[in-house]
Amino acid sequence: MLFCGINPGLLSAATGHHFARPGNRFWPVLHLSGFTPRRLAPAEQEELLTYRLGITNVVARATARADELSAEEFREGGRILTAKVELLRPQWLAVVGVTAYRTAFGEPKAKIGPQERTIGATRVWALPNPSGLNAHWTAESMAQEYARLRTAAEASDPC
Repeated sequence: MLFCGINPGLLSAATGHHFARPGNRFWPVLHLSGFTPRRLAPAEQEELLTYRLGITNVVARATARADELSAEEFREGGRILTAKVELLRPQWLAVVGVTAYRTAFGEPKAKIGPQERTIGATRVWALPNPSGLNAHWTAESMAQEYARLRTAAEASDPC
C-alpha cells in the first residue's frame, strides 16, 4: 500500500515528516482504521515499512495550503506519481484527498472509494483528506473509509 498525500505543508517540509501538523488526522486515522497496531507519530514514519505501507506526495513543493498549488503542478505530480507506482508496483495506491486525485489524474467526477483506474496492476483508491480543514469528515468516518480500503487490500493480497 502506497499512501499519497497532496503535498508537504510547511511543518512537514521543515521536519521531513509526512502529515506533521498536530491537527492533521492522518496518523490517528491510520491507527483507528487498523493499518497500524498503535498510533504512530510523524517522526516514526519509517515504521510504516514494517507494515508493508509507504508514503509519498502528489506534488513535492511545500505550501501553507494545498489550494496554493496550480492545476499544472497536480497534473505533473500525477505523471511523476504514475512513474513511481510503475517502478515500485504497490498493490494499492491510496490518494489522500479526492480533489487532488481528480486534478492529478484528470478524473473530475471521481468520488471517495475505489477507482476504475489502475496503474499497471496497482489498484487506486481515493481517500478523504485528513487535514483539519476537511471538517465534514470526522476522524471516525475517515477511519471507516480507510478501513474499507484495508479490508479490500487484505482480501486481494496474494501473500
